[in-house]
Amino acid sequence: MPSPSFIYMDNHATTRADPRVLEAMLPYFTDEYGNAGSVNHHFGDVARHAVAEATASLAFNLGADPAEILFTSGATESNNLAVRGVAERNQRRGKHLLSVRTEHRAVLEPLERLGQHEFTVTLLDVEQHGSPRAGWLDPEKVAEAIQDDTVLVSVMLANNEIGVIQPLAEIAAVCRHRGVLLHCDATQAVGKIPVNVRDLGVDLMSFTAHKIYGPKGIGALYVRQGSPTVRFTPQITGGGQQGGRRSGTLNVPGIVGFAKALELCEAELSSEETRQAGLRQRLWAGLQRNLDGLELCGPQLDATIDHPLRLPGNLNVAFGDVDGEALLLEMGTLAVSSGATCSSHEPGPSHVLLALGLGEDLARSSLRFGLGRFNTAAEIDAAVEIVSSAVKKLRGMG
Repeated sequence: MPSPSFIYMDNHATTRADPRVLEAMLPYFTDEYGNAGSVNHHFGDVARHAVAEATASLAFNLGADPAEILFTSGATESNNLAVRGVAERNQRRGKHLLSVRTEHRAVLEPLERLGQHEFTVTLLDVEQHGSPRAGWLDPEKVAEAIQDDTVLVSVMLANNEIGVIQPLAEIAAVCRHRGVLLHCDATQAVGKIPVNVRDLGVDLMSFTAHKIYGPKGIGALYVRQGSPTVRFTPQITGGGQQGGRRSGTLNVPGIVGFAKALELCEAELSSEETRQAGLRQRLWAGLQRNLDGLELCGPQLDATIDHPLRLPGNLNVAFGDVDGEALLLEMGTLAVSSGATCSSHEPGPSHVLLALGLGEDLARSSLRFGLGRFNTAAEIDAAVEIVSSAVKKLRGMG
């Protein structure tokens, strides 16, 4: 286990599993270990019942129907299934896809691959650095960019680097008016802010357990039922599970843990939003008090359009005159990120910050803080001192 001196503030990358989630999962590793696809004995019946209960719970907490929940290995697979699946199935109608420059790589790379196979991809710009709504997507831009041959629009609900919350309900209305399907990557939003698929009006929505204090390796794709029908090509075949839409043995412990994790998030949502926003403000005020030359990346912390425009636990700061990677090494005991963890294998500054209009040097000096359920005020104060000391040291060396 990590030393108590380590402080974890990288909850956008992943979260610690809540002990209550682990407790709910354990029986399905040991005593009730059956395959939910086994129909001729007790063990299969118990597993199948557990999956049904967990699916109903997930659906209830998202305003969906249980039949609209499709389990995957995580949000990356869900995004690929939605983007590639819809594009491949509907290409006779058209081959134009629409998304945003600040999307996660799990959406951008499937789009890029489709672009290499006769599809046309349009990536929209967002409000630029310096705007109170930096990172926000104007729904009018979506309306202007939709073409007669557009088959899918994909817009994330909350950004994994700058925490900006997009106007999905308004974008959904635009897409519905034009008869175009809308996919939403809600990986960072589910369990952190209110998310109801009916209120959002999305046709497909990706989300995962390990961002909400649940297990890794289990995710889901919401697929709206009703008219018009959402049709997509399965990406994993060979077993026929889940109606043939996504084959593979169901991860029963993971599904049970997923449902329990979301139940806990929903029960504590209001208090955690307030608490984490307060911790985030404490962190930002402390850094501003100790250091000059700071740049807030993303929307202003108090920016609103009927609701806050930023996830309560998100803070992204460019420090200037220092390199983010060097800063990470200097801080040692503080776990934060210098960019999206899922693309940390790629050298260079964050594509999200570049899309905001930040220069490469400023983007390279950024750190992303992701606050979560287990962070405390004492940890915030300690983090302020650790970061401030490291920045001053590196600036002095420079």
